[in-house]
Amino acid sequence: MNSTPPSRGRPRDPRSHEAIVSATAELVVEVGYAGTSIGAVAARAGVGKDTIYRRWPGKPELVFEAVFTTTDDAPPPDTGTLAGDLTVLLQGLVDEFHAPAAAAALPGLLADFAADPELRARIRGDFLAPSKERLLVVFERALLRGEIAAETPVDLVLDTLAGAVFFHVGLIGEHPDPQLAALLAAVVAKGIEVR
Repeated sequence: MNSTPPSRGRPRDPRSHEAIVSATAELVVEVGYAGTSIGAVAARAGVGKDTIYRRWPGKPELVFEAVFTTTDDAPPPDTGTLAGDLTVLLQGLVDEFHAPAAAAALPGLLADFAADPELRARIRGDFLAPSKERLLVVFERALLRGEIAAETPVDLVLDTLAGAVFFHVGLIGEHPDPQLAALLAAVVAKGIEVR
């Protein structure tokens, strides 16, 4: 017996979702964060504004998803070592923050986050927490291999990694060295390894 109530209305069309997300990323690059509007996204994606508002509360959440969640669907890496897994994860973050859409969106998103605590809470709950949760398997495997201790502050480690990439690539706009991900991964893995 199925306890899930039937959904109302038409099921979501994955093609519409992809069209909306793609249109958003394109517009952010072309006209910037401030110039991107729900109306412009709807027109470019070939959907009504109501279709967008049914999925996203507003422009910040839509832009955040379109620009900063491109690596969230990839399975957690399993290279056999924590340093290897972290390198793969970090390379995805470096690529994401180095993309033109990220550079165009970041200043406006940061301003919106600073001005709206409810928005910060929604982004944290809807996007960041599930992303972190997905990555816990990397640290669980490292624990089983004896690379890290059970009391390793995994949330802090993930914040440290993301923060380093955000600062280096997103905030100060450095062109990332091809070895940036591997260097950061090595530093962090060495710092939390079992001694």
